[in-house]
Amino acid sequence: MSQPERWSVSWQGGDGRLVAREPAGPEVEAAASDLLAWYNEEHNRAMMASQERMNLGDVREQFDGAQEDRRSFLLYADGHLLGDADLRHIDAATRTAEFAIMIGERKVQGRGYGTRFALMLHALAFEALGLERIYVTIIPANRGSLRLFEKLGYRADDSPAARSYVDEQDDVTMSFGRDEFRKLHGETVRQLAIGCIPADDPARDAPAAKP
Repeated sequence: MSQPERWSVSWQGGDGRLVAREPAGPEVEAAASDLLAWYNEEHNRAMMASQERMNLGDVREQFDGAQEDRRSFLLYADGHLLGDADLRHIDAATRTAEFAIMIGERKVQGRGYGTRFALMLHALAFEALGLERIYVTIIPANRGSLRLFEKLGYRADDSPAARSYVDEQDDVTMSFGRDEFRKLHGETVRQLAIGCIPADDPARDAPAAKP
């Protein structure tokens, strides 16, 4: 059985090179301990409304390539791991998905990385994967994520489709369509490099390991 394609999107800007990529197994192992620490950090857990502490097995499971309705990405700035993101509940029939992102290190949160990585992955989702609408759910206390998605172009959405993703009834639901995305970010999308990572070259575009 052939392996599903893995995708990468990069953006070379004035402040360096950003890369979001679907990792191969060794990349997941290299990143797992950092991701685990970030997921279990008290502030991050509160903003994600996570009730239980994660373990390394939970981290590895998130990057299991066998999950047909999920694509998970590692996020790097100039070769340094900053966090992860995923498109989950991907529905090929409705061309929709839910999006989530974490910039893990507290010292780099609030510096615009989340917005830029989110823009990159929405470009991949809309232009390469053929999705038409993406949803997010956010707890009211997570003001940083609310600002991020509003800046990207998301608007409040209380439709049944949007509310189907909530964990708690006071969760905020928003959505963003492909046409709106293109109008707002078409010029930026042309600066991005989006492509598949060859199955026989798992290290292509992989950032160097942290020292």
